[in-house]
Amino acid sequence: MPASGSLCIFFTTFISSNRETFYFRESLMDLLTLLLFIPACFALNMSPGPNNLLAMSNAKRYGFHTAFFAGLGRLTAFTGMIGLTATGLAVILHTSEAVFMVIKIVGAGYLFWLAYKLWRSNPGKTETLATDDKSLLDLALQEFLLAAGNPKAILIFTAFLPQFVNPDKQTSLQFFELGFTFLVLEWIAIATYALFGLYLRQWFSQPHKRRLFNRGCASLLASAGLGILLTPK
Repeated sequence: MPASGSLCIFFTTFISSNRETFYFRESLMDLLTLLLFIPACFALNMSPGPNNLLAMSNAKRYGFHTAFFAGLGRLTAFTGMIGLTATGLAVILHTSEAVFMVIKIVGAGYLFWLAYKLWRSNPGKTETLATDDKSLLDLALQEFLLAAGNPKAILIFTAFLPQFVNPDKQTSLQFFELGFTFLVLEWIAIATYALFGLYLRQWFSQPHKRRLFNRGCASLLASAGLGILLTPK
């Protein structure tokens, strides 16, 4: 038998006998990537952005469960963005100056409108829990529009997620895994901010304290809107 044939048989036998070792190393690399991704991703999820401030405000006004499930609107928007990133369409949105500018202006305008509504809200009015489907749907729609109109979210998905994708493997599956992990961590962030808002509810029971809280959140939302307008392309 030629030497090359013997060598081929040797390597085939070696790889077959050590297949579990190769799979273990590949899984280990995936695990290391995930261990790097989770803390970095959770830091982004927990940043006090406009959606998290909205979840905190909703929990104070309507209760934990309403704010928590209203966050599904945000997750829906982020799921769409992750899908766009996986298909490469988000890169087009990111590189198109006109589209990016429209998203930026609409998103900032919606933030300013929410800030105005919150600033002008009547703190003396008794706030009832939004338990009916229509009220919960309205709050979920707010979360969706706020997330979809934030160009910084598109930047996160186009610049952050690809850093943890191995181009030598199936990229769509990796985007799915990373995106699913991001959404789970985002829902944990929603619950955390909602719990914080529920805790603040005890401290802002008086009308003048509620006004202070509402206007503080309104100022932060307006600042976030200004930050979006100043976001460089």
